[in-house]
Amino acid sequence: MRYRRSIVLGASRQRLDKLVRERLQPGADTKAIDRRIWRLFGGRWCVMFTDLAGFSRNVAEYGIVHFLQNIYRSECLLAPVVERYDGLILKFEGDSFLAVFRSPRRAVAAALEMQRELAGFNRDLAPENQVLLGVGLGYGPMLRIGDSDVFGAEVNAASKLGEDVAGPGDVLVTANVRAAVGKVRGSVFRKLAAAPPGATAAYSLLRARSGGRQRQRR
Repeated sequence: MRYRRSIVLGASRQRLDKLVRERLQPGADTKAIDRRIWRLFGGRWCVMFTDLAGFSRNVAEYGIVHFLQNIYRSECLLAPVVERYDGLILKFEGDSFLAVFRSPRRAVAAALEMQRELAGFNRDLAPENQVLLGVGLGYGPMLRIGDSDVFGAEVNAASKLGEDVAGPGDVLVTANVRAAVGKVRGSVFRKLAAAPPGATAAYSLLRARSGGRQRQRR
């Protein structure tokens, strides 16, 4: 089964590479090739990027093995949540993972449940053992290459939000995600001061009952 899966992923990548090479040839009909690429790999997805907070600080203070333990904990806690909300985890990279959802509303619900799950998990733990997560979400047309990767403007924006902007407990979304989901029960959107490249605006999703107080961005 693993061998068969690797062939499927390789076939997708090989087909894309072949079309890109054709596109580079002198006199190539780039518009026609682009249409073929989008027919093969294009679709509308909601993409999720996550990141664990405090990597450098925890590694320096407690060692890499301790942080690897927290990465393992996070995977065990969060992967089932993604699955329950019909998401597909495409890859884990260090302390981050990339997942895609057909439904932006289910992606947002998954992100909020992930934060609730971790809040309960962390409640009685020492700070160095807590799993602190930031989440970024984007939605729109993108190219999905097998089960390995996705490409698009909203992918870039979600990556920036999840891996660079989001802090512990944050769920940050692009304007496309906010427009697609409308109102979220028990939560409010707070516009961020700056939008990442690839998005027209970005928002933090906050609990309505908390008064919507937003902490200072790092």
